[in-house]
Amino acid sequence: MQFSVVQKTELDNIVLRLDAEFYRPEQLALQSKLEQLDSISVRNAGGELDCSAFYPSIVPYYNFEKVGIPFLRVNEIQNGLLHISDNTAFLPQEILDENRTTIARSGPGDLIIAKGGNSLAKVALLTEEYRHFSVCRDVIVLKTSRLSNINRYYLWMYLHSAVGQKVLLRTASQTGQPHLTLEAISQIEIPLFTERFQDSFEWLYRESQRLKNDSECEYGKAQILLLSELGLANWQPKHQLPFVKNYSDTEHAGRIDAEYFQPKYEEIAKAIRSYSDGWDSLGNLVDLKDKNFCPIEDKEYKYIELTNITANGEIAGCMTELGEDLPSRARCKVATNDVIVSSIEGSLPSIALIEQEYDKVLCSTGFHVISSKSLNSETLLVALKSIAGQIQLKKGCSGTILTAINKNEFSKIILPKIAQNTQDEIQQKVTESFNLRKQSKHLLECAKRAVEIAIEQNEEAALKWLQQQVEKVEIEPIN
Repeated sequence: MQFSVVQKTELDNIVLRLDAEFYRPEQLALQSKLEQLDSISVRNAGGELDCSAFYPSIVPYYNFEKVGIPFLRVNEIQNGLLHISDNTAFLPQEILDENRTTIARSGPGDLIIAKGGNSLAKVALLTEEYRHFSVCRDVIVLKTSRLSNINRYYLWMYLHSAVGQKVLLRTASQTGQPHLTLEAISQIEIPLFTERFQDSFEWLYRESQRLKNDSECEYGKAQILLLSELGLANWQPKHQLPFVKNYSDTEHAGRIDAEYFQPKYEEIAKAIRSYSDGWDSLGNLVDLKDKNFCPIEDKEYKYIELTNITANGEIAGCMTELGEDLPSRARCKVATNDVIVSSIEGSLPSIALIEQEYDKVLCSTGFHVISSKSLNSETLLVALKSIAGQIQLKKGCSGTILTAINKNEFSKIILPKIAQNTQDEIQQKVTESFNLRKQSKHLLECAKRAVEIAIEQNEEAALKWLQQQVEKVEIEPIN
């Protein structure tokens, strides 16, 4: 049995909490530890907080082609970073102008914090990928342009660390569903360390981004290599309005929609069928896993869904739930070297390679799960994510409310039987891409842990540990 004795005069005067949970021994121990350090509140450091108010329905104005300004929701917060995906909504500038007083704006270097729900207190740093961002009502913006005494990258990593997460969660209002408030966040005390220590987090972030960019470059090389084999390296699809097809073609395909018979699909098919080492249908090249798995109610499982897939074919984390709490679509078990391919039209680029850490994890039935003996997994990944694969996946989609590519149409996709030496090159480049991405993630995990060590021990111990970790990545040491 745990208990804490708290004097009335010691009751928290920021969030006015009287519940026992707020005063658990471990919470009081952390508070005592933090109070021993010099600190400054978010407000006094110059941090400015904002959030969106109630605005009219803007869903009809969403586009998912990355045109306009990103409209950030909690799904865009992943592992401390902004994650722009094919599921990220974008809004036209004029809609934001019409709702200037109700939809909050933000920019690179600002932080966003999930206000409530299952993602409560999750934090992300806004990258330089876009000049402007807008946010939904479920997200709080912490603007950092006027910060003093605190480096924005250190502030980000503190709030993302285990310590910062505990502090944020502790300040959450317990009225109704737990949620964060602007006032409570503004009064959070941030431990102060030397400028050298704080600046190291910006260096770690920059190095992490450099490794991430190098990773994307290696993946790009793999894709160019495959498309060059097919003579498609510079090919761009053209949408033709007038074209002629025979009625017999519609009978054979079982389709009458004009999009299905666009000439661009024939161009891709012709290039693949002309490949010197041959071609075949996906149904003959791969094993398709479509057997449903039934989770045990009281057993814990890891589960991959569409939003976990990155642009480079990696898996950016997954959820963990008891079998009884998993969504009904969590019914497929994957294995190392499987390739999972989104079947949903709006998420067709969400294709990923299953690495060892995700062996025997569950994934959504919204994926087709495949493996092949004639094409290595990396080549299969690159082929299906390339324009040659994507254009065929899009062609095969059908439906009314939720368009998707079913098993039958998926099996009809054709792929080249890539020469083994080219497959080996593609595998090497994809493997290098994944290794660089892991190093990028490792640096950010080290940054998070360094904050915790500085608070648990001291700044020097944190810097010493951090230097040891950086050396393992084989990059230049911290200045």
